[in-house]
Amino acid sequence: MRIRIRGPAGQSTVALDDSATAENLRTQITDKTGLTSYDVKYGYPNLKRFALDELQPNQKLVELGIDLDGEQLLVTKKDGSLQANPSHAEGSIYTPQQPSPQANNNAISDSDNPPEIPSPEHTGTFVLRIMPDDNSCLFRAVSSALMGGMDAMNELRSIVAQAIQGNLDVYSEVVLEKKPDDYCRWIQNEDSWGGAIELSILSKHFDIEICSIDVQTLRIDRFNEGSPTRCVLVYSGIHYDTVALSPSDPPFTQAHAPPEFDTKVFDAADHLVLERALELCRILQSKHYYTDTAGFRVRCNACGGVYTGEKGATQHAVQTGHYDFGEAG
Repeated sequence: MRIRIRGPAGQSTVALDDSATAENLRTQITDKTGLTSYDVKYGYPNLKRFALDELQPNQKLVELGIDLDGEQLLVTKKDGSLQANPSHAEGSIYTPQQPSPQANNNAISDSDNPPEIPSPEHTGTFVLRIMPDDNSCLFRAVSSALMGGMDAMNELRSIVAQAIQGNLDVYSEVVLEKKPDDYCRWIQNEDSWGGAIELSILSKHFDIEICSIDVQTLRIDRFNEGSPTRCVLVYSGIHYDTVALSPSDPPFTQAHAPPEFDTKVFDAADHLVLERALELCRILQSKHYYTDTAGFRVRCNACGGVYTGEKGATQHAVQTGHYDFGEAG
């Protein structure tokens, strides 16, 4: 069964087999949300309490009389509860676009939820939908905005490779910093991260303007500018998230609806969308939700080499195929 878990920092999907127990689900919730004490509800929009904490650890989920396959669990923090390590991926392991809290402070404080910006004009709330911390976060962010959140990372990587092969005069070895054939093989590897080249290609493929806001500088990079519609991504130095408009009730200060009710594609003529997104990013900037990609130092866990900045780590990864990095002391 596949269960979606929506916590304070965003949504994840887990797969459990028919032998899964209540303890297995509790472990998954803590792993995905970082919460050790929480309340669980299900059955949106008529939410009901899921008394997971009252079940015996070995209680099988399929015996509960609740069809959890495809269900979304809304997980909220209990007052006074503690939060575990919020990293959803490999603990302190860092790969480019997989932030390490120790290395870059690119994490929202345990006591804070992602910022929410009221927008009465849209009868909703602008929120940050946080992508999983893996090397596909750019592709996940684009997929979340344009393809209904479906897992389409391989498809998007293939689109990029095909566009490069079909436009070798544009995507030359000078532009790609490696031979086009090598780049195409590299970008279709799930360990390879995307950037401006991929955003440019995908924006043209889907005929949409993609606006990427850099949290550190608040600079807006526009790809395929002039399209009638746009989506907005948040770039925190080594990671991409998505800006969404969630329907909410007056005074629109807090979003309650699950992500599937989000709006992530907007009329490009609506200037308020970018204003609200910038306001959201100013809050993220104040929380230091970004990585100084020019100055941080990382160590390659494969060979022990130390490199400075995203450029140094990227060059080493391209040259050696090493993608496992950690904080350099």
